[in-house]
Amino acid sequence: MIGKVIALLFLIAVLAFGGILWFDFLHVIDARSVLAPIYRHIPVIGGEGRTQPRVAPTEFISLDAERLAMRLEALELQNMEIYIRGRDLDSREIQIEQMAMELEDRQRLLDEREISLRARALDAENIDRNVEQNARHLNGMPPERAVGILAAMDDQLAIDILRMTDEIAQAEGVVSIVAFWLSLMEPQRAADLQRQMARRPASL
Repeated sequence: MIGKVIALLFLIAVLAFGGILWFDFLHVIDARSVLAPIYRHIPVIGGEGRTQPRVAPTEFISLDAERLAMRLEALELQNMEIYIRGRDLDSREIQIEQMAMELEDRQRLLDEREISLRARALDAENIDRNVEQNARHLNGMPPERAVGILAAMDDQLAIDILRMTDEIAQAEGVVSIVAFWLSLMEPQRAADLQRQMARRPASL
């Protein structure tokens, strides 16, 4: 009777120990840390027990703390992204300001060019008005006096007055006196003026 009891107790101990080993193998429980001295003497199972993270007695695992840490990390990444975007926007703003300055410079140059062209057009208009007035004055003078004045002028002004005299005569439907003026000039001077009138375009 005593032998059977001892045999049953031994069988129960073997089954219990085997169950502990099996649950430890399945990672249901951690028996290696407790049975590490015994594991070292069993070649098949030997090894150190699994180490579990240790925490201070006052510490505790909190899911809220983990979530907060994840949110803080996400906010840090978001802040970094915002910083990068802000830096890109600053760079683009500098480029836009440079382009705006270039456009202002171009617009200023265009305005100055337009003012210059208007001034030239006004000067040309004044010149044409003066040439027409001189042509009418010379046309009202005696031919010899008018020829003397034309001979003293530079070539371009004399040519402009001769052409304006032809235009006035054509507009009024009368015969131009230019041919008569040329006939009264020195032959060389008249030839030079006629040759330049044939080559040069009408001035503004």
